[in-house]
Amino acid sequence: MLIPVLFVITAVVAGWSLVAGRLERRHVRAPLVLVLAGVATGLFTHSQIAGAMNSEVAQRVAEIILAVLLFVDATELRGGRLFGHHPGAAVRVLLVALPLSLGATVLLGGLLLPGLPVAVLLLIACVIVPTDFAPAEILVRDRRVPARVRSVLNVESGYNDGIVSPLFLFALVLAGSTAEQRTPWEALATTVPFAVKALVVGALVGALLAWAMNLAQRAHGMTDRSRRILVLVVPLLAYTSTTAVHGNGFVASFVAGVAFRYVRRAPQRQGVAAAVGSDFQLIEDTSAMMTMVMWFFFGNAVVLTLGLGLDWQVLVLCVAALTVLRVVPVLLSLLGSRLSGRERLMVGALGPRGTTSIVFGLLAFNALPDGPGADSALDAMVVVVLGSVLLHGGGSIAVARALRGRPGARPKDVVDAGGTARVGALRE
Repeated sequence: MLIPVLFVITAVVAGWSLVAGRLERRHVRAPLVLVLAGVATGLFTHSQIAGAMNSEVAQRVAEIILAVLLFVDATELRGGRLFGHHPGAAVRVLLVALPLSLGATVLLGGLLLPGLPVAVLLLIACVIVPTDFAPAEILVRDRRVPARVRSVLNVESGYNDGIVSPLFLFALVLAGSTAEQRTPWEALATTVPFAVKALVVGALVGALLAWAMNLAQRAHGMTDRSRRILVLVVPLLAYTSTTAVHGNGFVASFVAGVAFRYVRRAPQRQGVAAAVGSDFQLIEDTSAMMTMVMWFFFGNAVVLTLGLGLDWQVLVLCVAALTVLRVVPVLLSLLGSRLSGRERLMVGALGPRGTTSIVFGLLAFNALPDGPGADSALDAMVVVVLGSVLLHGGGSIAVARALRGRPGARPKDVVDAGGTARVGALRE
């Protein structure tokens, strides 16, 4: 099963690479191509999909992909942006709206799916609430979206998966990978040491490797290629070393990215020239390839979910998560902020779901015992991402047009369409 899947993925990626420019000019992005390939493959291997996704190999692959993506998000977003251009707006969305959305999703889930434990409902909330620009790349370049709206959304999508990761692990421990049930205190007693180890190991790995890299560069001991390879190794080393001491590898990778960027940028802050931008090219390309792989398996998951049937309760929960359970908490969190009413509504309306939801959903499906909990987590992931593709892909254009305000908006209120190196985080 592994070799045929690898053949299809590599063949499709090769074909897409040859015509990527033509496809993107027609707004056909790589995720859509890989999803279609995953759906086509799943139709012919329907009986084997569940076994392939529900395996230890699949779980480890998903974990490593998430670790790399978290590291890239952390390195591409400066911590200062939380308090820089638009003070407090991103913090409000991350620390107020995000918890409110998670809590409201759990409460509504309890009403719609009363047979599921609270831990499973929290897992589902962690799957369907975090935002990601992958299915709505058009937002990055759409001049109708005001600059500060795009800035808040960009910072949110870069940091929310790092914030949700510890909560996701807590819910996973609380739910249990077997029939054994744990109390919240037992789950917390397991999760807190995991997080502490992750903070320590992640900070040490990221800071030490960045410091060593600065020293080696000043001594002319590195090549351009070795610098790029070292950057790629950092999240893998942070994840594996933290996992080896029974810590949270996801949090460690994110913290390593924050520490690495801060220390690596130190020479520039001190006025010393350092070629830093090109160092991240390899890991950005690698994370893009990993993202394509996840979208392929998402196509498999679509076939599995639709083939087994979909509960209307899950559909209602996901529709609510994409709309009212997203918009209302955002509006509440931004009361009194410098954003206008239209801009606040736009931040709430433009909250796409993508790769983060796919990875969390596959991890939950793999780790939970077979049954309604695992099935609901997978179904929710499929529905929320498909819904986001429809609502925040082409639908984002209509939202931006409806909320952009008067036609004569000042140039400083929009971001130049010059673009970005990667969806999910605008490199500065």
